[in-house]
Amino acid sequence: MVSEPERDTIAVFCDGGSRGNPGPAAIGAVVLDVDVDPPVVLATVSRRIGVATNNVAEYEAAIAGLEAARAFPARLLQLRADSMLVIRQLEGVWRVKQEHLRPLHARARELLVGFPRVDLAHVPREQNVDADLLVNAALDAT
Repeated sequence: MVSEPERDTIAVFCDGGSRGNPGPAAIGAVVLDVDVDPPVVLATVSRRIGVATNNVAEYEAAIAGLEAARAFPARLLQLRADSMLVIRQLEGVWRVKQEHLRPLHARARELLVGFPRVDLAHVPREQNVDADLLVNAALDAT
């Protein structure tokens, strides 16, 4: 089996959404090799996750993106999300007050530890369009 070469930097853009809160929910994530110009898509995730809150969907999207990113070794992982809650909680700036989010937070933190260096950042929706499109494609699929 041939292993993937280690890259300098990969980026994961993730988004989750629900129609209703809670309601039908889906996740989207894009894993990019940002060492090249233009960046190359390495993997995508787009699927329904059943009925969930928006915050659960956001965490599930981050987890799915991080799981997909494990197949592409890199010295630096950039996680980008338009959910300030997810990013601030993963940074340790905000506490995880909601009990149902604690296992999701723990799983995401566990996945982040698998990368040598991690850079977390909240991005505006306009910079997370591809992940958002994947969420809506999953929600719109019949």
